[in-house]
Amino acid sequence: MADKDSIDVAVNTITDCIISSADNSIPKTSGNIPKLCKPWWNTECDTCQKTLEKAWYNFRRYPTTHNLIKFKKARAKFCQIRRRSMNTTWCSYVNSITRQVSSKIVWDKVISDAKEIGNVIGQTLSEISSDSSYPNDFIAFKKCEEQKSVDFLPSYAEDYNSTFSYHELKDALRKSNPTSPGPNQIRNNMLKHLGESSLLTILLLFNRIWQERVFPLSWLKAIVVPIPKPGKDKQDPNNYRPIALTNCLSKLLERMVSARLMHVLERSKWFIPSQSGFRRRRGTIDNLLKLETAIREAFVRKKHLVSIFFDIEKAYDRTWRYGILKDLSDIGLKGNLPLFIKNFLQTRIFQILIGNILSDNFNQQEGVPQGSVLSVLLFIIKINGIVSKLPAYVHSTLFVDDIQIHCAGDDMGFIQRQLQTAINNMTDWASKNGFIFSPQKTVCMHFCRRRELHPDPDFQLNGSPIPIVQETKFLGIIFDTKLTFRSHIKHLKTKCIRTLNIMKV
Repeated sequence: MADKDSIDVAVNTITDCIISSADNSIPKTSGNIPKLCKPWWNTECDTCQKTLEKAWYNFRRYPTTHNLIKFKKARAKFCQIRRRSMNTTWCSYVNSITRQVSSKIVWDKVISDAKEIGNVIGQTLSEISSDSSYPNDFIAFKKCEEQKSVDFLPSYAEDYNSTFSYHELKDALRKSNPTSPGPNQIRNNMLKHLGESSLLTILLLFNRIWQERVFPLSWLKAIVVPIPKPGKDKQDPNNYRPIALTNCLSKLLERMVSARLMHVLERSKWFIPSQSGFRRRRGTIDNLLKLETAIREAFVRKKHLVSIFFDIEKAYDRTWRYGILKDLSDIGLKGNLPLFIKNFLQTRIFQILIGNILSDNFNQQEGVPQGSVLSVLLFIIKINGIVSKLPAYVHSTLFVDDIQIHCAGDDMGFIQRQLQTAINNMTDWASKNGFIFSPQKTVCMHFCRRRELHPDPDFQLNGSPIPIVQETKFLGIIFDTKLTFRSHIKHLKTKCIRTLNIMKV
């Protein structure tokens, strides 16, 4: 199956074989998709509508006063019946909602036109990842830079370009979680239950894709499930968090490629020391302890410590793909590994899934693909240089796109000058790499226990002042200016009480 003339044909053949085996082995529920209808429409509404259409037909053919009066009466009665039916259905629906009713049933009732809603959200996501979302200065710079081709050839006997082994496939399969399936409906649990001969066939397919440097077209498509952000207006399509469901076979190969790429980067010590995102033996606790230790030392020495927490607008969707390839070239990668990533970063196609209804197809021109295993590592590679030009007295922590810088000292003027220089350097770097800092979500905190009066610092980000806050959430922990963690403990208590109340019920 893996030796078909075309890689796309080989991928489809193996996919069909796995799906047919699953159909014969795994019981499935009915796949009938119910048609969306108006829940308040009944036979009385249908009768009144037919009467109205008949009255309009008679009036249009014979425009007399008598027919006009009959048409207006029929229209008024239809509006009255429809309004009464809508009110009755709504009151009945609200009264039927209890704590035993699942959220899926509630949402199935609320969504009126799933495809139209999906098209609106899909169009918004597509525009975010297009060139039009970038500033005009970066667009001009981007067009000039992309005229320079990035060459990953020739390649010699690099170890990271060798064919994949059965051990690498089994290790990647072991680390795969039972996530939702992509467009081809293959799940990771199906792959985990395959026998050795089937896995060897998949390995043969993966090595063929790796050596021929061709990415299957069916793996470039994703199904996006929009999740509304809590506390946000659901009428705004920007207030949805897209959860992309991609091909599980593709994610399995991506996990194998990601392991090799991470090994190369760690071996060459390419990451900056403050980056802790998705690295081995590193995590959020490293960044949290580094910041807390710096604040404690400032308290002991009776100094000020000012910290700035940055937020990047649509960081993953606006990541410059050519910039990633250029960084890979600067690292010195050649051959199969960077060429696979280049093919992986082609223009993607996605559809929005609302209930059981799929939207139209939309393109993702820029950004790293949502829901892909390799995307996080590629984003880390792109964001790695954002804190490379900080002043000597400014320290930083990174966890993927959670960026924090801080500076301690006795003189607030000195701290302000150091951090403003750091902000300017980071803004210049971001403007040359397609990232935009959010002035509203970027916040500043002044940690101090000195008793005398002292002013808070004043910082500017792209011409807008950075707000000074008394507390903020960083990597899951709520920091306050006195470092008492009272707000965080109160937040934990609220969460625990909510869970305990459910257990009591």
